[in-house]
Amino acid sequence: MMVRIRGTIGDWPVDLTVELDENDWAQLGAQVQTSAPASAAAVARPVSQDDAVWEMTKELLRKAGQMTGPELLGQLEALTGSTASGKRLLVRLRHSSEVKVVSGEDSPVYRWIE
Repeated sequence: MMVRIRGTIGDWPVDLTVELDENDWAQLGAQVQTSAPASAAAVARPVSQDDAVWEMTKELLRKAGQMTGPELLGQLEALTGSTASGKRLLVRLRHSSEVKVVSGEDSPVYRWIE
């Protein structure tokens, strides 16, 4: 089975593909179970890739504090590998209660609300 990991480390975009066989998954599962007991809710519903990308998107803006629309879109395109996905995330941010969008001089400015 293959797992794709996309995100950033600092300012550097990361796009990794990791291939694990059944033994690797079993060893990884044993480590996760012994190092951090999971709640029933976490076991019942694994985090989807969309959820993980959404969390990374929010973290990106939270760390920056504020970003212009074009700057944020560029970061989201690097994160997702797609302009369309980046634009969908911008729309989702625009409707998030944790984000305020204000009119900037040339483009909207997305601000994280603490």
